[in-house]
Amino acid sequence: MHTRSPFHLAIPVDDLASCRTFYRDTLGCKEGRSSDHWVDFNFFGHQLVIHLKQDSQSKAPTNTVDGKEVPIPHFGVVLDMDTFNELAKQLQEKNVEFIIAPYTRFKGLVGEQATMFFKDPSSNALEFKAFADPSQLFAS
Repeated sequence: MHTRSPFHLAIPVDDLASCRTFYRDTLGCKEGRSSDHWVDFNFFGHQLVIHLKQDSQSKAPTNTVDGKEVPIPHFGVVLDMDTFNELAKQLQEKNVEFIIAPYTRFKGLVGEQATMFFKDPSSNALEFKAFADPSQLFAS
């Protein structure tokens, strides 16, 4: 049995101040160490670091999944359904613009999941999801 360890992810941002505010205030991530060029966050139990890199983003490609255009690359976390629904509600109340609004993907099929996609102020795409049956996270 493998125990889950927190991941570490470092991403480029072109505006440190607006992204710092987004991850801290919009997503509710606790801020950790920082400098003039990077900020650590507790990203739902994982370590996310935003690094200032001017002109870091270009038009990202997409891939069709369940009839929706999913941005590539993207990252996020798998939440329990109650936490997912609460986060979706908070994001809607904060007028976050969704790439793909919260909905249920693969309804009635193996891997049924709630999902939503949105971007941070530097156009990094994020996906949050929750499974109706958490045991199907890695189902084929």
